[in-house]
Amino acid sequence: MSVPTRRTLLASAAVLTAGAAVAQERPPEPIEGNRGASILGPRNAPRAAQNPDIFQPPSTDHGALPNLRFSFADAHVKMREGGWSREVTKRELPVATTIAGVNMRLTAGGVRELHWHKEAEWSFVLAGNLRITAVDTGGHNFIADVQAGDLWYFPPGIPHSIQGLPPDGGEFLLAFPEGSFSEDSTFAITDMFAHMPKAALAKNLQVNADALDAIPKEERFIFQAAPPPPRETDAVHSPQGAVPQNMKFSLMQLPPQTMPGGRVRIADTGNFPISREIAVAHVEVDPGHMREIHWHPNADEWQFYISGRARMTVFGAEGKARTFDYQAGDVGYVPMSLSHFIENTGDEPLRFLELFRAPRFEDVSLAQWMALTPHELVAQHLNIDVAVIDRLRAIKQPVV
Repeated sequence: MSVPTRRTLLASAAVLTAGAAVAQERPPEPIEGNRGASILGPRNAPRAAQNPDIFQPPSTDHGALPNLRFSFADAHVKMREGGWSREVTKRELPVATTIAGVNMRLTAGGVRELHWHKEAEWSFVLAGNLRITAVDTGGHNFIADVQAGDLWYFPPGIPHSIQGLPPDGGEFLLAFPEGSFSEDSTFAITDMFAHMPKAALAKNLQVNADALDAIPKEERFIFQAAPPPPRETDAVHSPQGAVPQNMKFSLMQLPPQTMPGGRVRIADTGNFPISREIAVAHVEVDPGHMREIHWHPNADEWQFYISGRARMTVFGAEGKARTFDYQAGDVGYVPMSLSHFIENTGDEPLRFLELFRAPRFEDVSLAQWMALTPHELVAQHLNIDVAVIDRLRAIKQPVV
């Protein structure tokens, strides 16, 4: 795997510096018509350029909603030989009480050591190839190779591992159905061995105590190892057999719901039965289109932006509304039942994930609700011609 040279890093820094200079020349200002005034004090021009709707919010924004955006680019990175990780929890984004996210990278051979959590683990592979293993409470075991676009799900307490495969390992998003979850609180096999009496370990494993002289003194977390052999060679036979429910799901091989301007793929207990605590929609929005105005009646929405640029306006009742801007690597959040839309503001397809701490994906479409309610009643509410209501679509169209 190639390692960036100092020259490459300096060239990249020069590009970023040039971009910052452009932003510094034309930073957004809180001015619209005869309202507002220019900023005279200090400013972070590159950051301001990423969030134009903070400086010039739509006139429909009103009142106070909490911050609904945090970028993985601002998250602390834990680097190890074999990879790195960073997390966005309720600590970084206080409104996000239902889901915490971890972004992790493993080299070829890099291992996220054998471990388990109180919480379930859901994952989406962003790039590369990895091998995952698990053993359930019945002694059934599981081994699978996953690639970009695949999901996996490990129920609470089920021990598992992740390892990068050649040629470059892989990168993935992990989600846990608890906003305060931190990867630091996982139960690691090395940490457990380091804090169990050696005599008890030897008796439990029925080995001589001197066989354990070289065990690690602390948790390894991520470490470099040799890439594993082919899966067929690596798999261990269990007398109890394989796990009864597949822990892997190939989301991007699922035929999408296709509509003018976008595509949606959904994975929940309807097609991925083991994923009982997290449901997901993978959404693609073409330039000039938007994820329709909608809301979710069963759970908060935790978003991860994969590519492109987006604008989201959220309505929170009591006259409250606020608009945010997003790009690749950002996390967004919408509390349950708050209506919102997500618009592609760039010139490339917008791709993002909608995650929910729920067994099933559910949403309510504004247009469909209006179309399926007596038209005269809707028209009288909004003071618009009933002919407008007559033209609304009665079938849900997630992207418009």
